[in-house]
Amino acid sequence: MRAPDTRTPDVTSETSIKLHNTKTRRKEVFAPIDDKNVRMYVCGPTVYDRAHIGNARPVIVFDVLYRLLRHVYGGDHVTYVRNFTDVDDKINAKAADTGRNIGEICDETIGWYLDDMRAVGALDPNVMPRATAYIPQMIAMIAKLVADGHAYAAEGHVLFSVESYEKYGALSGRSIDDMIAGARVEVAPYKRNPMDFVLWKPSGAGQPGWESPWGYGRPGWHIECSVMADDLLGASFDIHGGGNDLMFPHHENEIAQSCCANGHAADGGGFANVWMHNEMLQVEGKKMSKSLGNFFTVRDLLDGHDGMAGISGEVIRFVFLSTHYRKPMDWTAQKAEQAKTTLTKWKELTSSLRGGDAAQVLPKAVADEVVAAVADDLNTSLAIAHMHKLAKEAKDDIAARIQLAASMQFLGFDWEQPWNHAFGASLVSEAGDPVDLEAFASKLSALRAKAMETKDFSAVDEMKTALLAAGAEVRMSKTGVDIDAGPDFDPSKLAGLL
Repeated sequence: MRAPDTRTPDVTSETSIKLHNTKTRRKEVFAPIDDKNVRMYVCGPTVYDRAHIGNARPVIVFDVLYRLLRHVYGGDHVTYVRNFTDVDDKINAKAADTGRNIGEICDETIGWYLDDMRAVGALDPNVMPRATAYIPQMIAMIAKLVADGHAYAAEGHVLFSVESYEKYGALSGRSIDDMIAGARVEVAPYKRNPMDFVLWKPSGAGQPGWESPWGYGRPGWHIECSVMADDLLGASFDIHGGGNDLMFPHHENEIAQSCCANGHAADGGGFANVWMHNEMLQVEGKKMSKSLGNFFTVRDLLDGHDGMAGISGEVIRFVFLSTHYRKPMDWTAQKAEQAKTTLTKWKELTSSLRGGDAAQVLPKAVADEVVAAVADDLNTSLAIAHMHKLAKEAKDDIAARIQLAASMQFLGFDWEQPWNHAFGASLVSEAGDPVDLEAFASKLSALRAKAMETKDFSAVDEMKTALLAAGAEVRMSKTGVDIDAGPDFDPSKLAGLL
């Protein structure tokens, strides 16, 4: 769902956004193709298991950029797309290991992912497409690449010919010889070049597949994002983002196939104008690894793990934003504790604004220094430094207090919500009527059953979003849908949902 327009002309006219473009290797002034239709695509997860904390970093990074773009250009003038890869060998393996249906695994994992990313303060993108809903478009793009000599069929596969695209390697700054030497490439007798990558591959018994001109099969990973971006944002759009682990080969391959499919093979133009990549995450100074015992999911942090207490999603977000997105980030328990102390202090300072008229002026009250810091290549660490100064002034200055609250909201923190907010045991609406959560669970379950048939999950996502916004806890699994009242449950927000 698209949020209300928050365009503020006084901010728009003065704010110049600068972003580091991986494609040009420099920081540039951002100039959208159309300032009434700013478009951004970010690669989403392959849905077979819980998201680990490293997966949350690009979500939080590009959520900040999304909020900045909305602040400058207006909520109705920004489209943010983040996909779900729901056809992949890892999903197939999970289904084979568990004996569960692939659709159920994907549906459950997507539910987990959205719950966890919302918990760390991320807004839902405008569109969250599933790859399997775009198979016909993928087949059409592959067929065009074959017809134009950029791809070839071999033994049930279709492969992109990297030698047909002269600028292959420009994003990552590598030559084809360097890429062959430094990458793990699949050696197959049907490849003309070791770097040629799969656009389509055959499916065997028990594997998902679709009929195509090259036989029964399924798409390769790289073609998915090219097709979904093209279909939802157009052949050329403004920003493409993701973790720097995707720069090669995924984003390199996206550029090659998209430029060739859209007639830009010679000049390398088209597709995304700005490419942005966040650095990776460590834990206590070491690479996150199951063998080191420092691997954990976002849900592990939220709920607590290995005898440790749970950590607020806002604390996780604060720790992430304390380091610039293009620098390696080190998650430590000490940083989490410091973040909690800071957020507690800020929430106490803004507590006097709760229930008043402050919310009406917040969109225009974000501190100029905070906006400027974020607009300078998402310098969130500098923005937080400015907010520390505001917090000192806010003790005795109501204007600074409002600016602090506005700046918190701008960066995705809930200034209105104190820690451990209590709620009444009586679940009643504003009219005093009892709230039957089972009725909501039944409706959501029916919507989900229909969506499994139509592959259109928009109604499911819309209802679930409304329930979460009301403070309900929603769990969807193979056995059904469960809804409970969370600590911030407000039944009045469920009006009209049934």
